[in-house]
Amino acid sequence: MNMNMRKSFWAFTAAALVAFACDSTKKESNENTEAVDSTAVSEVTEEESTAPNSLSAAEQEEGWKLLFDGTSTDGWRGYMSEEFPSDWKVEDGTLYMSASGRGEAGSENGGDILYDEKYGNFHLKVDWKISEGGNSGIFYLGQESDKYDYIWKTAPEMQVLDNEKHPDAMLGTDGNRKAGSLYDLYPAKPASAVNPVGEWNTAEVISYNGTVVHKLNGETVVEYHLWTPQWKEDVAKSKFPELNENWAEVAKEGYIGLQDHGDDVWFRNIKIKQL
Repeated sequence: MNMNMRKSFWAFTAAALVAFACDSTKKESNENTEAVDSTAVSEVTEEESTAPNSLSAAEQEEGWKLLFDGTSTDGWRGYMSEEFPSDWKVEDGTLYMSASGRGEAGSENGGDILYDEKYGNFHLKVDWKISEGGNSGIFYLGQESDKYDYIWKTAPEMQVLDNEKHPDAMLGTDGNRKAGSLYDLYPAKPASAVNPVGEWNTAEVISYNGTVVHKLNGETVVEYHLWTPQWKEDVAKSKFPELNENWAEVAKEGYIGLQDHGDDVWFRNIKIKQL
């Protein structure tokens, strides 16, 4: 190979290497950009699917229904009332009850509220947050009757509680008044499934032909069976027969309710699917 050919060969080789390097850098840059774009799309999709008080496309297809849209009290009213209690507020996308310090008596213009539609077989989801030392509850299969001044005299209750500060956590039997429990009957286990005061918790109640499951933050914490001999025996040992002698005969369908127990409590993402 003469000198001129050798110079041309090395010049061509150098140019090819530079072109290859540039192409590789460009390809790597494009791949990184695509990865970032993909991540961004994924994050947006995830954010949209978990936005408070909304249903994802999958939930809509599965038949979920929002019971609270974050802006209005449509569908909600007071227990034994046609009106929505004025002490309950829609605040920052939540159903909020402010503390009255009156305990079970609740607020003067508050009281327990319910969604004005009865459900039998269902899967309910509710996010809740309680104040320090606070107490509240989520009712299901509830009934209205002139004989009873509170919905909890007719309905099972999933307890909402500050387990660290409220005395109810130390009362009852085996922790059956702690957060997530079927109040005064079956304790939530593990009790550690609850998040600390000030943090949101996701409660779920699944009711199907008498089998009832409580879930708290994704963990199953209670399972029981309505109307069975064991159920009637357990109810007989609780405080409920003193309040309603027929309490064990829980209805096959009833109202979803939220409790005013005189403490600050917030609810959001209330949704239900009929089974």
